[in-house]
Amino acid sequence: MIKSDGDRHIFVVFGGTGDLMERKLLPAIFHLLDSGLIQQDQSIILGVARSRDHDDESIRQWAREVLHNTDRISEDLINKWCDSNLYFQSIGDGEDEDFKQLAQRITALEEENNLPGNRIFYLALPPVAFEPTITGLGNAGLNKSSGWTRLVIEKPFGRDLESAQALNEVVHNRFNESQIYRIDHYLGKETVQNLLVFRFANSIFESLWNRDRIDSIQISVAEDLGVGHRADYYDKAGAFRDMVQNHLTQLLTLIAMEVPSAFEADAIRSEKVKVLKSVVPLEKDRVILGQYTKGTIGDEQVPGYLDELNRTEKSTTETFVAMRMEIANWRWQGVPFYLRTGKRMPRRSTKITVRFRHPPVSVFHPYNRCTVTSNALIITLQPNEGFDLQFEVKSPGEPLNIETKHLDFRYADEFEPLPDAYRTLLLDVIQGDQTLFVHGDEVEESWKLYTPLLKSEMPVYPYEAGTWGPDEIYELPKRLGEQWLNR
Repeated sequence: MIKSDGDRHIFVVFGGTGDLMERKLLPAIFHLLDSGLIQQDQSIILGVARSRDHDDESIRQWAREVLHNTDRISEDLINKWCDSNLYFQSIGDGEDEDFKQLAQRITALEEENNLPGNRIFYLALPPVAFEPTITGLGNAGLNKSSGWTRLVIEKPFGRDLESAQALNEVVHNRFNESQIYRIDHYLGKETVQNLLVFRFANSIFESLWNRDRIDSIQISVAEDLGVGHRADYYDKAGAFRDMVQNHLTQLLTLIAMEVPSAFEADAIRSEKVKVLKSVVPLEKDRVILGQYTKGTIGDEQVPGYLDELNRTEKSTTETFVAMRMEIANWRWQGVPFYLRTGKRMPRRSTKITVRFRHPPVSVFHPYNRCTVTSNALIITLQPNEGFDLQFEVKSPGEPLNIETKHLDFRYADEFEPLPDAYRTLLLDVIQGDQTLFVHGDEVEESWKLYTPLLKSEMPVYPYEAGTWGPDEIYELPKRLGEQWLNR
């Protein structure tokens, strides 16, 4: 629990009345208070937006309505916290004078609340607003203070290698890397964090975690929803930029990285970057793109992507990506990694499947009912978070018959409901822990992998909503005698 007065701070949210603030940030901050992880007076929240119609009282009323349905929290606590901890400041047109007024307001609130000068700036903004906001903060001198200053940037960080490098240059001209928290909410999930514990605290698995024992690894992030209200953004981004470059790539690095020298940010980041540098350059024939058409999910008829765009012109934006990757290092040489993500798939699911090698010789081969399935470890990150280990057993009786059974663990059976990822990540920002955040080198190395593909022309195959992607994806693993696991 944080108790040091030195950690009292002002939390400035650009986009302070927006969707992310409403759905994630405000509830997460309040839950940190309710759970005792921060004190009542530890975070002063200043919402910043272009609107000139809001003031302190209107944003407090808005926040009360947002938090009204928060579980297990009394209305009195909500009202008290909003009245004493929540403020608003308009940034107008974002000119230098607007940022100077923001700086004055921050200083006044720090004096009024006896704060030591610690500041968090959270950019809950569209990517196009990152550069002018960071520049405005620097020009107003808000990149430094008498305490610490931290800058939190939402994804996507760039659209390709060149734009990511340009944005990194803008950021590094005003802030140093130790101040920067590039947020990927997947890294805040308890099950994602547990990948490191699972691997490095259990020697039974770590000793098997190499090319000698593992046949292939699949990482699958399936969404059953379409683009919804994000249609305009998504059509400019696509699945590559929205999911592959960040979420799937982060999962890849955690699964494939070497043992870090310590469980701390720099050591873990260093090993993740080594993985990215070792990925064999991607060829187009190892990548399949798709776009969903109308279909059925469950019992519901759902529209196709082009219908959801509600536009007359066609779009070739991919809503599905599948690829085969190779990592050319001592641990993983020759082991295929299959990555897949898509919208309007049969169900929402994030799984990592580690398939171990078959026994070199099957002594059961003469018996036609004794097909041996290779062992597999299935790590479920969402929903129903947990682990399954598949193994072979003899079923009772004669003739000899072998069946695949499971050992399983589910978080829900052992622990309270898992905290929201933003609660974890916001607490880490407050504590100054960068372990679960993405370093500038990681961003650029990731974009180096995918930018050549993004600049090339590749076919986008249709797939019916409610299926696991275009039929063409099955050729990727089939070439190596593998298959996609749809569980």
